[in-house]
Amino acid sequence: MPTATRTPAPTATSVVPTATRTPAPTGWNPPSNLVTPLNEVWQHVESTYGNLYGFRNYGWDQVIAGNGSINYCVRWDSDAPVSAALRDQIHAALARQFKKWMDAMLDNSQGTNGWPYTNVNVKVVGWAVRDRSTLQWSDNSVDIYVNNIAENAPQCAPPCGRFFNQDGDYSDCPGGIDHHYDMSLWLTKGMGGGAGGDWGQRVGSEYFVNALNSENIHIFLHEVGHTFGLDDFYDWNPTGVNGFLMKAGSASQITEFDKWMLRDFWRHLKSRYGY
Repeated sequence: MPTATRTPAPTATSVVPTATRTPAPTGWNPPSNLVTPLNEVWQHVESTYGNLYGFRNYGWDQVIAGNGSINYCVRWDSDAPVSAALRDQIHAALARQFKKWMDAMLDNSQGTNGWPYTNVNVKVVGWAVRDRSTLQWSDNSVDIYVNNIAENAPQCAPPCGRFFNQDGDYSDCPGGIDHHYDMSLWLTKGMGGGAGGDWGQRVGSEYFVNALNSENIHIFLHEVGHTFGLDDFYDWNPTGVNGFLMKAGSASQITEFDKWMLRDFWRHLKSRYGY
């Protein structure tokens, strides 16, 4: 399972349509030219992930636990001021980018191989900062956490975080389960590259803000891939596949091969959810 050290988990405003259940499984039918490389990837995953089938906090587990929704906390690891407008732009960009991976699970507007949602609702429920004055708004649309420092960065309250409460018990979270967050969007001043895992994704704050209107925030997208279990490809390449997002530096958007790797991960885990 990818860890937080690899390059491979926000405002209470919902920015993606409410989750919708989809019909029964549609089967497994990757393009013939991708069958061999997909098999190679899964064999590699099975041989290199220490707790592949026992790990219970993939992005899949989080979406299913939320019945088709994901809550985020933004860890603003920067002293740059954030206006209400910038806050909302960050939320919207986060939701658009996350949706690209969720849309990869759809085939003709239906779930691929039993994926149960046509939409996954993404909501930002909190911001964490060192200094309250960094956030230049006074509304209560999100919970705000000030100077709660971990890993030398602000974080939202652990009692509200899924990473810290994987049993789903948020009874110690102020506001209860509605104020819990599944993942963190950790935006760090001056950071190059990124990291991703079940706790969320970490990229440079300047990078993310400068890419708000980009079609693909590709480093962030790569890290979300890790959240859903996808591996890095530093030292090998699946047969017949050249550029793809999870092979860092070889693509700047989610490719068909990335989509089928995602679907294949779901195919091997879906029985744990009764699909």
